[in-house]
Amino acid sequence: MYTQNQIVLSLGTNQGDKMANLKEAINLIHKSIGTVIKVSPIYQFPSWGFDSDPFFNCAILINSTYSAEKVIQQVLETEKSLGRVRNNQPGYAARIIDIDIISFNQEVYNLPQLIIPHPLMQERQFVLLPAVNLHLEWEHPILKKSFKELLQTCPDQSKAEIVGRIPAPIATYGLTSINFLAIEGNIGAGKTTLTTRISDDFNAKLILEGFADNPFLPKFYKDAARYAFPLEMSFLADRYSQLSDDLAQLDLFKEFVTADYHIFKSLIFAQITLEEDEFRLYKQVFEIMYKETPKPDLYVYLYQNTERLLENIQKRGRSYESDIPGTYLEKVNQGYFNYIKTLPTDKVLIIDISTMDFVANQEDYISILETIKNKLGKHD
Repeated sequence: MYTQNQIVLSLGTNQGDKMANLKEAINLIHKSIGTVIKVSPIYQFPSWGFDSDPFFNCAILINSTYSAEKVIQQVLETEKSLGRVRNNQPGYAARIIDIDIISFNQEVYNLPQLIIPHPLMQERQFVLLPAVNLHLEWEHPILKKSFKELLQTCPDQSKAEIVGRIPAPIATYGLTSINFLAIEGNIGAGKTTLTTRISDDFNAKLILEGFADNPFLPKFYKDAARYAFPLEMSFLADRYSQLSDDLAQLDLFKEFVTADYHIFKSLIFAQITLEEDEFRLYKQVFEIMYKETPKPDLYVYLYQNTERLLENIQKRGRSYESDIPGTYLEKVNQGYFNYIKTLPTDKVLIIDISTMDFVANQEDYISILETIKNKLGKHD
């Protein structure tokens, strides 16, 4: 099941090219741990607790589907890949990179290798000052204070200065330069999960199809011939109403909207499920509605092979989907491809996700974002 966690990390370095160290660490975190949403200004602080060269410090906000235990494991691997050598000697030492988990949602952890919130954060200005500049609505779950309130009572009075800024990787994808992104896919492809995740990361208005509330759907899977027409008509009415309402003021406010369907899917499924005379009537109604519905700036189709689709359908455990045959999924897939052929090539993107898991693997999710970015012609 898809869950998005909000995590604050503190980064520090005082060896080598310090700005380059932070940039590389942020990029690795983005690709392997969680989507980097915000990066604080880069501050220079004197070394804390020992005599050494000054540190460059920053805080970052990431969204991640990983558990806290998985995040700390990935953090240690990231430090190691950047040249950090940890030892068990007491006290502090100079280091090429230091990455600490400061907060994980509002949760508390007290494990041998993981204590969250960070137990010393309230004593360290080099943690709190960057965190304050992320401008988050977060409260320490134990101390019941915000980052700003913790900073005001922090005993550390170290002098700091801003030495630079590093853009958050999320800003490079260009998604907010378009208004309407539609993400489609066959039954079980994961379109709703991906749409929701993109909405979370890019602060987009989210439109999800309310198919689970359709009273005809379970009946259709039991008796397709009897319930196909009322099912398809009710879906069409719901989709038209939702898209018309949610996209009505799209041009006026220039808001970024992402949806897990577009109204044309109604015709794709209707052509498969309806008898010829029913489909002719249905198509007349559909064409009236289709003309009045805003079209996506980019239409993304997630392709998965039939075997993976059937596996995903069984995993999510909806009883009324359990007997869907592979032949039906193949017809649906062909219907989508026939529709895609009618779209301008600059408005459509097919992504083969048959070997991907963009929930369990951050690299797969970033690969999808990079593919969309390349389609939009955005460059760093």
